[in-house]
This record gives sequence, C-alpha cells and structure tokens, in this order.
Amino acid sequence: MVEVTAELKKAKPKRSWFYRMGKRMRPWFDDVLAKSSLVGNPPVFDTGLFAWTAGLEANWEAIRREALTVLQTEDIPVLAEISPDHGRLGKDRKWKSFFLYGYGYRVEDNCAKCPETARLVSRVPGLNSAFFSILAPGARIPRHRGVTKGLITCHLGLQVPKDWKSCRMAVHNDMVHWREGKTMVFDDTYFHEVWNETDETRVVLLVQFERPMRQPGRAIGRTFMGAVRRSPFVQEARKNFLAWQGVQNKIDGH
Repeated sequence: MVEVTAELKKAKPKRSWFYRMGKRMRPWFDDVLAKSSLVGNPPVFDTGLFAWTAGLEANWEAIRREALTVLQTEDIPVLAEISPDHGRLGKDRKWKSFFLYGYGYRVEDNCAKCPETARLVSRVPGLNSAFFSILAPGARIPRHRGVTKGLITCHLGLQVPKDWKSCRMAVHNDMVHWREGKTMVFDDTYFHEVWNETDETRVVLLVQFERPMRQPGRAIGRTFMGAVRRSPFVQEARKNFLAWQGVQNKIDGH
C-alpha cells in the first residue's frame, strides 16, 4: 500500500458550501425525515421491519466465505485512505473496508470477486452503500454520528470474536453486540461508538439503505442524498478508491 498511501496523503477533505449549509440545516432535515418515517425513529430497529434482512441471514455463510477470501487475498485499504473525511475515526488504522457499492456507485471489480454478496445486496430496497467492514484487534471507532436520517444502517455478523461481549457498539443509550449470521439495524445519526477489545478480527457486511418514508420526507431525503453523492467528499473518496484499485490491478497483473 506504500504507493497508494503516498498518493492519497495528498488529498485533504474539502468543506464545500454544501457541507456548511447542510450542517446548519441538519436539525431541520432530521426532524422532517423522522416525522415522515414509516418505521419510527428508534436508535436500534426490530429487524422484522425489513423483510430482506432474512435473505442476508439465510445466506450468511456464502457471504462470509467471500469476505474471508477477500481478507486473505486482497490488500484492503484502511477507510481513512479512501475517505479522508473519516480520518478522525480511523487514526489507529485498524478499520478497513472493502466496497461493493458506495453512495450508489457499483464497484465492478469488487462485485466480480464477491458475486453472491453482490447479488444479495443488489436486492436491498433503496441500496446506498455495501461493504465489508473489518475491525482489527484492539480497534476503537470514536463516538460519531452519520450524515442523514434518510439512511439506515444494517450489519450482518460474519466473523465475530469468541469473546463477543468485548466486541460491542454503543448506539445512543443501547449497547449491542454482533452475532454470526444475525443482522442488526440501527440509525447512525444517533451518536455511536465501537470497541473491539479482543485479540481477534471482527468482520461484518455493512449495508446502508434508504429509510422507508412518506412524503415530503422521501423527496427531501432523495434530493439531499443526490447532492451528497455529487459533493466533493464523496467524489474525492471515489477518486481515491479508483487510484487504489488501479495500483491493486497492477499488482494482480490486470
């Protein structure tokens, strides 16, 4: 990763007018989206509200096989190298990500390496992003929150440390743990924090999808996400990923 990292270090997050305006208007956006929600506004959801999660759970072993193959054969970048905007969250360089979809953009090479996972996540209504989230032993992701209530996050446990109680996430006032083959669904606009206080790696499939909403929330949420998708921080992350993938393809002899 030396060549890629050196190249990506040149990139710095850009704070556009859109970012500044969005931050100021965020409380208003979140209030409208929460009131328009068809699934309520809890920090952690009942997975039964999202029927498609059963399909992920039923096929979790196939998904895990693809994830572990990637883990063994690919030089996976830390998230902060792809998205400098996440630099504060990954200072210890122990949080890695292998993207299949990012903000609506399909990563063809990675989907080809994980065809069953790609097929399953493509069925998720309102899919925004999907990636393998890999947390090394001793990792901690500091307290933070997501950008919009227009999205909801699902985790599918693929590889969970034996001491699973020491690998946990706080979401608002709830403490949750991953279990292999089980999904959890939560609203990442509530402050959340993650710890892996074990000597094993935790791997989950992370899926972000549109919150089911009535109008006007649905239109507002989609307009906002369209702007986010075109924003400098998403386009910068996309550019960085393509740079990483180009070097990886050279290594692989493509």
